[in-house]
Amino acid sequence: MKLSRAEYRVIAKYTDQLKPTRHCMKMLQERFPGYLPSTLLSIFSLEYQVDLSPSLMARIILERFLQEQDKTPYSKQVLSSMLRDPSSIPDHSLADNVYQSTINDCCYGPWVDSIKHAIGHEHEMLLHNKLREKNLSFLDENQLRAKGYDKTPDIILEVPIGALTVCELAAVEGRIVHWIESKASFGDDHSHQNYLNEQFWSYWNRFGPGLVIYWHGFIEELDCHRDRGIMLKDSFPSDIVTFNYRTG
Repeated sequence: MKLSRAEYRVIAKYTDQLKPTRHCMKMLQERFPGYLPSTLLSIFSLEYQVDLSPSLMARIILERFLQEQDKTPYSKQVLSSMLRDPSSIPDHSLADNVYQSTINDCCYGPWVDSIKHAIGHEHEMLLHNKLREKNLSFLDENQLRAKGYDKTPDIILEVPIGALTVCELAAVEGRIVHWIESKASFGDDHSHQNYLNEQFWSYWNRFGPGLVIYWHGFIEELDCHRDRGIMLKDSFPSDIVTFNYRTG
């Protein structure tokens, strides 16, 4: 789902009055019924300013509890482990409160981190399946790292065979795409600019023009670098055209 910057600002302004609880999603959907729930949640996660969200409050209290219970320094791994599994907290009342805080926080905390990781992996698999449906050969991130690349996109449309390289190119809306990056999030100004600086331009420098899929949508004005080789979409392109050539 593509939003104008003006639409995004209206939603972002409304989120200022919300707290990161499960109930906030019901309020968002009632206020903006024409938008996908996944898009609204992604926008809220981006816009919410961390103050004392339930998960953060639980972390602070648990940290203080550990300091008082054990005079020796505790590791961050122990703290994180207890937040992931509150049943390991020796104080049962505190364990219950930590559990309630983390499961009712829709933006931060170990539960949300696990969900985001799972959703990211799910969309990467969706991308792989879409490529296979189109009979497109590709190398994924793990295969590229095994070849020695340190910073890679999720997909490169290239498969080496012996001394030759069979390069499979995709053209989307008349533009060549060498690589595809999957983002299971909404593309707002701040996050997209960070991705451009830290990832996308380096992919472009190394591999050429590419495609970024923001599965939960993006601000449509950000799709302004097509002439420079970076295209944005909110779904896998249905009009993709492929062709092969050999080098070597």
